[in-house]
Amino acid sequence: MADYEKLLEVKDLSVEYHSSGRVVHAVNGLDLSIGEGETLGFVGETGAGKTSTALAILRILPQPLSKVTGGELIYKGKDLMEYDAKTMRQIRGKEIAMIFQDPMTSLDPVKRVSDQIEEMLRLHEKLGKKELHEKALDMLEVVGIDRNRGNEYPHQFSGGMKQRVVIAIALSCNPALLIADEPTTALDVTIQAQVLELMKELKEKFNMSMIMITHDLGIVAEICDNVAIMYAGKVVEYGTVREIYNTVAHPYTQALFDSIPVLDEEQDELKVIKGFTPDPTNIPSGCAFHPRCPYATERCGTDVPPEFSLSDTHRVRCFLFEDGKAKTLAQAVSMEKEG
Repeated sequence: MADYEKLLEVKDLSVEYHSSGRVVHAVNGLDLSIGEGETLGFVGETGAGKTSTALAILRILPQPLSKVTGGELIYKGKDLMEYDAKTMRQIRGKEIAMIFQDPMTSLDPVKRVSDQIEEMLRLHEKLGKKELHEKALDMLEVVGIDRNRGNEYPHQFSGGMKQRVVIAIALSCNPALLIADEPTTALDVTIQAQVLELMKELKEKFNMSMIMITHDLGIVAEICDNVAIMYAGKVVEYGTVREIYNTVAHPYTQALFDSIPVLDEEQDELKVIKGFTPDPTNIPSGCAFHPRCPYATERCGTDVPPEFSLSDTHRVRCFLFEDGKAKTLAQAVSMEKEG
């Protein structure tokens, strides 16, 4: 039995960027966890702090402009923040791997694709030259690319095929945790579906956990077990896919769902979330969402809401749920009006 309950636990993580005398508060006391074999959807608008969280987990935040100012990153029961640089290099790729947003810029244009997979294998596997090459070609086949294309260069591949190569590199050392940072953003819709289906299959085949960073709630429904909704560097709602989709609690989560077009209804205009995402150099006091929230009270502008549990797996940061009676946003708003 493993001597840890969760594969990864992020506790009270805070990340700052310093530039031109300004401090950008990218992540603000973030908490989340992921179990073995679980896929966690990490959802939020651009600038919510999703990618900064991923870079912090891997400890590859850009230096010297950024730093982790607080929190713990507990991986397999040990804090990643306590490891030295050499140990972290051994963990990256072997234990925790990452797929970045744009496959066009993730690959070295002057190296054959098989050489790029071999480069990752060479860092973590003790294999001979021939074995390295054969395993690299095997990984191409795993992601649906003919092994005979191993000697080709990235420019000879389509966007979807490039992303498959990136996935092959990330999975070559059979990591326990894969972080996928909007892996289908640069691809057209048809190719997106193919890549997502491939990732689902490979997750099962390699028996790994995955954090899927996205702003697309459709992708979350397709591939994730649990969902963390992030706003202004903090998780505001966390639950299973069923809970998040069927019993929405946080006003921001509801606003995200409301902004999705309904294909079988006539709509004169799309619903949008009023206002703007907060300036990360000047996060609003209290609940960061209160300037955009239709249910905000005076208290929301001064006090930071703690997490309230709606079930064993469903948590929300909103004062509407303080009395513990309501389980959905609709119930909470109704009780507020009656009260």
